[in-house]
Formats: sequence, C-alpha cells, structure tokens
Amino acid sequence: MAYTPHKPPLAEPIEKLRERIPGWGVDLNPEDRPSVPKLQFRDDLSGAHWEFPERQPEKWPRERSIEHKFLTPVFGTAQPPRGLSGAIRRFSYATYSEGRAAHWLLLIAADRVDAWENHLKSFLTRRPDNPITQTGVRSEFTHHGLKSRLGTTRTDRVHQVLDPVIVAGPWVVAAALAFSGVGKLVRSLRS
Repeated sequence: MAYTPHKPPLAEPIEKLRERIPGWGVDLNPEDRPSVPKLQFRDDLSGAHWEFPERQPEKWPRERSIEHKFLTPVFGTAQPPRGLSGAIRRFSYATYSEGRAAHWLLLIAADRVDAWENHLKSFLTRRPDNPITQTGVRSEFTHHGLKSRLGTTRTDRVHQVLDPVIVAGPWVVAAALAFSGVGKLVRSLRS
C-alpha cells in the first residue's frame, strides 16, 4: 500500500540488481554512510512516527492521476480549478496517465487558458492588465535591452525575433477583434 512508512519489497534479489546495475546498493551497509551516527529511527517504521499519515480534508473534488489508487495524504489547495482551465485539467487527469505527453500538454494548455481567463477578468476591474508595463517591454528601452542582445553569445538570441510576436501578438489580435466588433456594432446601429 502506498504512503506507509514500511519499505516496499524489492522486485529482484540484491545480487541480481548489483549484477545488472553497476553501483547499486552502495549505501546499504551502514558503515559506508556518513550520516549513520546521526540517524536515530525505529527500525520497524524506518524513521516515521506514524503508520499512515493523517489525511488532509478534501474541500472540493481534487485531480488525481489515474495510476494512483487514491489521493495523496497531503496536497496543494492554493489554486482550486475553475472555469475552462479547470475543466481542461480535470479532463487531463481523468483521461491520461502521467506518462503520456497528452496529459502534460493539456496541463500546459490549461495554464495558458487560465492566463487568458485572468487577463479577460482584469478588464472587469478598475485596473486592467497593462501589457506595456507588466510584460517588461518598457524596460527594453530604459535598461539597455538592445545592447544586451547584440554582440553577445546569449543562447536565447535564436528566438528573440519571436518574442514580440509571442508577447504582443495576442494583445494585437484581441484589439483587432474588439475594434472589428465595435465597428460592426456601430454599423448595425446606423442601419
């Protein structure tokens, strides 16, 4: 059973592991480990003071990988899943194993969707996001941005051409869509 203090049994005998993996088990002998004089734990529980850790209360249904039998005893609660990004995260955990690229690509997509959800939500506040000051574009002109890029061997020079497209592109597209929508609304009101 997972999350217990007992050491799980080895899948192979120690001799076979040593033959197959060079250096396997070099720290098994306590005399070879420098931390042994400091180690003081109960042999039956391998140092843990519990048989099974106390479970953290689950305030909402948590994401759990399909290869795990149950939720870990302790988990993060800072950002509960919400909106479309939360639905993408729940789908990723419910459908794909953590060993599949689709699982992680969906989680990355959910992060991007979450960022856009928060950008759009900021427009409903008195202080919406400012792409000029909050993306560091202004510091490119005030803190020697061009000088730090030219004549150096920086590894990120390859994608510097794409940086303005990645940072400013979504804002330009959003502004163009808003301008087009306002134009269509004005034309429909005039008709």
